[in-house]
This record gives sequence, structure tokens and C-alpha cells, in this order.
Amino acid sequence: MLIEFDKVTYLYPGTEKRIFSDLTIRMERPGFHALFGPSGVGKTSFARLLTGALNGYDGQIRLAKVGTPLYSYNLERLPDWSSVGKHLEKITPDAAIQRRDQLVEIFGVEACLGSRFSHLSLGQQNRINLIRYLVQDFRLLIMDESLGNVDELTRERILLHVKAMFPDVLFLYISHNVVEVAKFCDQILVFRGARKTPQTMMVTGQNHCLEGQLDPQGLQRTMLEIMNAS
Repeated sequence: MLIEFDKVTYLYPGTEKRIFSDLTIRMERPGFHALFGPSGVGKTSFARLLTGALNGYDGQIRLAKVGTPLYSYNLERLPDWSSVGKHLEKITPDAAIQRRDQLVEIFGVEACLGSRFSHLSLGQQNRINLIRYLVQDFRLLIMDESLGNVDELTRERILLHVKAMFPDVLFLYISHNVVEVAKFCDQILVFRGARKTPQTMMVTGQNHCLEGQLDPQGLQRTMLEIMNAS
């Protein structure tokens, strides 16, 4: 399993604004990892380069043993031609029906299944949207603020159970929440902007899991390291 950026340079089309300049990054292990940094430093551009949605870069991007990356983003919309329950039924492979039902319970959206997508709250919409990715066969899932507008306790329950259910796949979790990425993620790739050297720094997170015990002092140290790296 490999994600590698080798001296990647990317400019916004039609401008001289560099998002990345000779960016070199290597991630090799499965797990829950984060892309962290303020708006405009390249987190979403990094994700879209991985998925092939952006082209025109210099350098090399290599993916090995991750298949086709899936990309879930905040405020993504589903069609309103049926209830969300019917939509999930339609797109769930037979082998993943039990997983879907488990996710619906964990995500707390049982009461939403009979409703149209447009009738749900933003937090409910984002949870339903994420489920439709998690029932697919994937090795790499990018979660770009995918749990926006979801309350903190529900978000924590979801993250812990998703980590437990998918130990052998790679997640890239894009978030502005320093507590969250420090607490739940393994490797935290901190984006600092193309004008800073280095452009990114890697911080080791607490990687809190469902069966584990969180070290509050360790969490504070990780948060401080992330902020110092930013």
C-alpha cells in the first residue's frame, strides 16, 4: 500500500500561484491518517490530484495497492428521486448489506431512511452520503470534511467504529479540527503552504481506537506539535 508524491509542482490553471513546489511525500501503511492545515494550503488539491480530478502537474504521483481512490466531501448531494433508504439499497453490493445495516445503526440515521435527501439536516445528509462510500469495495477513501455539521459525540462514535470496521484500508481524513485529528489519526500530514519550507510536516497522532485508552497528556503534546508545525 503506497501513496507517493515525488517532486510534485502544481499551479492553479491560468495563474502563477503555486499550490505545491517539488512536494515529496510518502505514506505506506493502512489506517486513519489526516490532512491538516488552514484553508488554501492545498489539502483538497492534494486529494484531487490523488483521485485524478486534477492534472497538469509536474513530478510523479504513484499509487500502489490502493485501487481507485474514493473521495467523499462535505455537502455532496444525492438525487431526490427516492428515499435515502431506497437509494442505499440500490447502490449496496449484496456482500455489503450487513455492513450497510450496521453503519446505519452506528451513524444514527435509522429514522432518516424513509425521507428524501433534501428533507434531511446537513449533518444527516453528510452521514448518509458517507455510508454510500463505506459500503463499496475500496482500499483508499478520502474524507474531505465528510462529517461536517455532525455533533461531536456522534462524530466520535462514527470515527471509532469506522476505524474498527476497516483496519486494513487507508483513510485520508481532511479536517480543521486539531483535537479530532490529534486524537483519532495515526499520521497527520500538516500542510503549511508552498511558500514555507518544508511545505508539509508529518506528526504522529494518538490513533485512539475503540478498545484503547486515551492518554490526555499525550493528546495535549500531539496538539501542540501540530500547531507548532502549522
